[in-house]
Amino acid sequence: MTTRECVANRILQLCFDRHLAVNALAHQAGMAPTTLKNIISGVSRNPGIVTIKIICDGLGISLTEFFDTEEFRSLEQEDI
Repeated sequence: MTTRECVANRILQLCFDRHLAVNALAHQAGMAPTTLKNIISGVSRNPGIVTIKIICDGLGISLTEFFDTEEFRSLEQEDI
């Protein structure tokens, strides 16, 4: 699994856990729904850390909480 896929999966899992639609999360985070959908679908292949922080703010979690999963801990180094 790639880092991009892990980020998308984590966003979807957090939305599922909170019974929150992706559009609702985008609204809570103060970002365009298309931006969030592009991250999830892979159109945006390299979302910046500031964008992920804005998503975390919308979810009411820290960056540490976002990345503190087994999926992220087990990621292999990727070629650029």
